[in-house]
Amino acid sequence: MKKLRNYDSAPGCSMEAAIHILGGKWKGVILFHLFKEGTLRFSELQRYLVSINQRLLTKQLRELEEDGLIIREVFPVVPPKVEYSLSEEGKELQHIVMELSLWGRKWLEKREMKTAIDEDMDEVRRLLVQAESRN
Repeated sequence: MKKLRNYDSAPGCSMEAAIHILGGKWKGVILFHLFKEGTLRFSELQRYLVSINQRLLTKQLRELEEDGLIIREVFPVVPPKVEYSLSEEGKELQHIVMELSLWGRKWLEKREMKTAIDEDMDEVRRLLVQAESRN
């Protein structure tokens, strides 16, 4: 069994394990964009996450890959081309991530706030229904 990062022993409960894997400011956002857009190159992900620096994005992607949620494919071309997609295990999180996005929208609307980018919430709802139909 692969050792969990930052743990000297097994997590205290299943929720702790889940939060450990999805913890980090950008992991949920990365997964969200992979659900919405499908396979993305590093530079495309960087465009969606405007406030993240390259080093942190690389770190978050490596952790998601190490945890088995995304697949990193490197193409032997010049300049280097790297694509990221969801693994089967990562796809299992679609319902949770989409529900969290919808909840976030409701929370913002209650406070009369908006996101910096106008999101297509109908697309998020469609993806949520798609995830529910798979379960």
